[in-house]
Amino acid sequence: MENVLEFQNISKYFPGVKALDNICFKAYSGEVLAFLGENGAGKSTLLKVLNGDYQPDEGKYLLNGIEKHFHSPHEAIEEGISVIYQERQILMELSVAENIYLGRMPANKLGIIKPHEANDMAQKIINEFGLPIHPDTKVKDLSIAYQQMVEIMKAYSRENLKVICFDEPTASLSDSEIDSLFSIINKLKKEGKIIIYVSHRMEEVRRITDKVVIFKDGRYIGTVVTGSVPESELIKMMVGRDLGDIYNNLDRDKKIGGVLLEVKDLSSDYVKKVSFRLREGEVLGFSGLVGAGRTEVMRAIIGADSMRSGEIYLEGKKIVNHSPKEAIRNGIVMVPEDRKLQGILSNLNVSDNINISMLDQNSNKLGILNSKKEELIAAEGIRKFSIKTPSPDKKIVELSGGNQQKCVVARWLSTNPKVLILDEPTKGIDVGAKAEFYNMICSFAKLGLGVILISSELPEVIGLSDRIIVMKSLQIVGEVPREEATESKLLSLGMIGESV
Repeated sequence: MENVLEFQNISKYFPGVKALDNICFKAYSGEVLAFLGENGAGKSTLLKVLNGDYQPDEGKYLLNGIEKHFHSPHEAIEEGISVIYQERQILMELSVAENIYLGRMPANKLGIIKPHEANDMAQKIINEFGLPIHPDTKVKDLSIAYQQMVEIMKAYSRENLKVICFDEPTASLSDSEIDSLFSIINKLKKEGKIIIYVSHRMEEVRRITDKVVIFKDGRYIGTVVTGSVPESELIKMMVGRDLGDIYNNLDRDKKIGGVLLEVKDLSSDYVKKVSFRLREGEVLGFSGLVGAGRTEVMRAIIGADSMRSGEIYLEGKKIVNHSPKEAIRNGIVMVPEDRKLQGILSNLNVSDNINISMLDQNSNKLGILNSKKEELIAAEGIRKFSIKTPSPDKKIVELSGGNQQKCVVARWLSTNPKVLILDEPTKGIDVGAKAEFYNMICSFAKLGLGVILISSELPEVIGLSDRIIVMKSLQIVGEVPREEATESKLLSLGMIGESV
């Protein structure tokens, strides 16, 4: 049976924001449809309307010509619509089979569950997907990629599956794991499912999708066949302007000062004898494949992981950071890769997230907070970093990913650091917001900060860095000046430890 999903004049309002504005388009069986747009364009909001998390304020959606009104994700699932989010929606202490058939476990007439039958049923699906996992393994013992596969198998196990949506599914996956995911998406496509794929990664969109749906400021801009228009034109549709070569347009400071940070023979439980120097006003890139040890070096520098040996000098003075708090006092701060788990405080508002590292400075000897001072710091952060929020009191989780990241950066810059470490700072951020971040990074260097940039995107690390350090197998294998840096050179160093 051919499936058709149709959105008719869907609008959704939040206080001070029109998140969706008269959305109209169709999706069809056997079609992989990309949702593209800047953070805050409405992509994830539309998925939440579709699966019953949100109710539309205007308009309707139809599945196979029949109008639907889902009041919960459970109702949507019962009708054959599943959404796979970045954050796992599974129970870690249960087995693979128990997660797949949660709420539907086979049982006898007395209601006693039959785990062996559930395992057999799950094994058939695992075999179809070609995965090397066992149905009785606890989900917590699987990799992130396989946990995601369990979610997909859970949706697939329902015979009435018609629509499956992926919201930034590859954010935490390696290249081989992405290959596995794409083979499963192709399997679902051949079976006539409607597949919606939300991603900021243009190479993935080119590789896996049939059509691209463009959103901007909560509005539907248009649908194009994948590959039928240049990438630059897609970006222009998304951001409403031509970004050109965003790296050549950056406002750089050619002046680089003396040595600010020196790391000598640093070793921890995770890295071996790492040595490098960072200068004032310099952007120092760290490149390497997943697992090369880039993040682990920085965690040891800020005291999140213990140093086994080695020395750290800041402005010529030897320092020891036993904790991130001590590193902050010494003037070294780090914006972590995992924004949701380690960056934002999701239960707090924008103001609290910006001020959380300044509690000591914002309170008197009795520990009473100076609310006026906090208001000023939050207002300055919102202005300085162009954070799009209707109010400092807005919950941070209600902002787009790019604006959440700006809040984290505003927090650390409020401490007046000397060294700023950015670990995958543009991960999950749209191309327009990336351009803003690139200019911010250059502005930090112009202020005299030493900036360390970890990035897995080779054009990004080449386009922003003054020098690039390449890591492989938990140690440094090379250093490349920007004028000599090419993707092939960095990749060969990261893969085989030598330049070709």
